[in-house]
Amino acid sequence: MLDTIGVIFFMSRKPKYSISFKLMSVEKVLNSRCSLLNVCDELDIEKSTLRQWVKIYELYGVTGLNPRIGNTKYTYSFKLKVIRSIEKNGLSFREASIQFNIPSNSTVRRWYSNYQNNGIKGLKTESRGRRPNIMKNKPIKKSFKKPLTREEELLLENESLKAELALLKKLQALAQARKKK
Repeated sequence: MLDTIGVIFFMSRKPKYSISFKLMSVEKVLNSRCSLLNVCDELDIEKSTLRQWVKIYELYGVTGLNPRIGNTKYTYSFKLKVIRSIEKNGLSFREASIQFNIPSNSTVRRWYSNYQNNGIKGLKTESRGRRPNIMKNKPIKKSFKKPLTREEELLLENESLKAELALLKKLQALAQARKKK
């Protein structure tokens, strides 16, 4: 049966199973007298995967078995609706993901965990991707805690006075240049 497994490429995602393979597997379970376990053993797929395909097919038809293209961004109200449904109806994460057509039950699990830990605010804030490196371009400042000696203090004061003197000379030169014009 390995020849029926096909791979379809969409953007950067590579589905493990083709639509035709999924459809054939689901129809074997629904139309024949084979049990779910027999079909899983015959086609060498996980029981939970096939069970999910069957439920998705029953709810959404063939289009539910199509691979997803790109990422879906869910609204706050939709996430809250899913969480309320889990709490009210006692749905599992897998059942909720199938009922609301969410590709992965781990997404629902993460929403629920955020909701449990942070309340409603946990559903609103969602960080995607890598966190920005805040310290990337800041210079590293070394701070020395030891006190300066008298000689070091005088050297620092001398440098400061030299800089001030140079600044005053430049200002005086600019003022004379303006007078000449």
